[in-house]
Amino acid sequence: MDSTLACLVDWMPRQRWYTSKGHSPLLRLLAAQDLISSDPAARVRILVVADEAVRPSVVYQVPMVLRANAEDPAHLIGRTPDGVALIDGAHDPAFTAALFAEVSGTPAPRMTARVLSGEQSNTSVIFEGGSAPVICKLFRQLNPGINPDIELQTALTEAGSRHVPRAVGQLDASWTDPGSPGREVSGSLAFAQEFLPGVEDAWRVALRAAAAEESFTSAAHALGAATGDVHLSLARLLPTAPADDDARTAVAVAWQRRLDIAISEVPPLARHRDAVAAVYERALQTRWQPLQRIHGDFHLGQVLHAPARGWVLVDFEGEPMRPISERRRPDSVLRDLAGMLRSFDYVAGSLSRDGSAAPASWASDARRAFLGGYEGRTGHPATGPLLDAFELDKAIYEAIYESRNRPDWLGIPLAAIDRLVGTT
Repeated sequence: MDSTLACLVDWMPRQRWYTSKGHSPLLRLLAAQDLISSDPAARVRILVVADEAVRPSVVYQVPMVLRANAEDPAHLIGRTPDGVALIDGAHDPAFTAALFAEVSGTPAPRMTARVLSGEQSNTSVIFEGGSAPVICKLFRQLNPGINPDIELQTALTEAGSRHVPRAVGQLDASWTDPGSPGREVSGSLAFAQEFLPGVEDAWRVALRAAAAEESFTSAAHALGAATGDVHLSLARLLPTAPADDDARTAVAVAWQRRLDIAISEVPPLARHRDAVAAVYERALQTRWQPLQRIHGDFHLGQVLHAPARGWVLVDFEGEPMRPISERRRPDSVLRDLAGMLRSFDYVAGSLSRDGSAAPASWASDARRAFLGGYEGRTGHPATGPLLDAFELDKAIYEAIYESRNRPDWLGIPLAAIDRLVGTT
């Protein structure tokens, strides 16, 4: 096993889902699980490893296939001293067949598998050729407990919601708690659901409309109504909580934590510290609706347009920068609404960066239509100081993200922050 971990130390930093860029992994094996393989020449394994080069340590899932006589396999992780090839499991048919059998409860003799390109934090495998296509998401970074993506979409599927893909199945595992030797925890490894081929996400639909100077208000209104349907279902299906003093304090602490990070990484924001605090204080003094489970990372890229079904919401894991414990708590529905409002602004901002421009009122019209669709479906008001505060917090999150990853996009969230604190 030491030689396997040595191979992973070299390989993991080159993977998009590895979060501790700039560090050489310091790995400890927490668990190893074999899956049943129909290929006699392959051993299919899932390793759970802790990277202790950072604190707190990060737990990763590494699916792999071991092949003794592989000459030069694609997606090679490395080789053991006796020459056995370690192959990234998502790209090997022995693993994908075993995975499909685990999550669906049926073999996949006629299914073809391909890895979805472009993902950052997870790895998704698309299975086609059977009675219905399936997409299975492998969670690369693991946490104890059920993943919110599984919990929320399964609940919505069982309730008959047309606004999420149908859940198919999941794969769980147990591993040693890296922070408590001798203690075992369990959590989610993978989640399979209905795959909708040939559809576009709402970002592409909206961007095309804005570039063509076409109104998006009807589509945005329908998206607001679909969002309201999902929120109403989640409030009915899963526990809610009062927005008491403790809950408000927890949100305020998270807002402040994010602001402190942003000011340290984006110094121009320091001039807004007092103005941001005033926005947050107004929000804390206003009336809050009961808290409930929400999407948590809602934007146009998390919605698919299926012609026969309308808008379909996906990826309920929550915002990656927030701790998993926060993502599982009941929260304000306004966090989701704020995320979508910011996404409309990003459509207009991205066009401006490319040298073109949406009509001046495109984003504001889409925002109003979205909120109108939501209010019409839920009967709940979707404006006011609390929504402003959540939108401001989201813009501050975007400023952190852009400063780290796309500095030339930083102007988009900075302009929103100026607007939301009243300096423009």
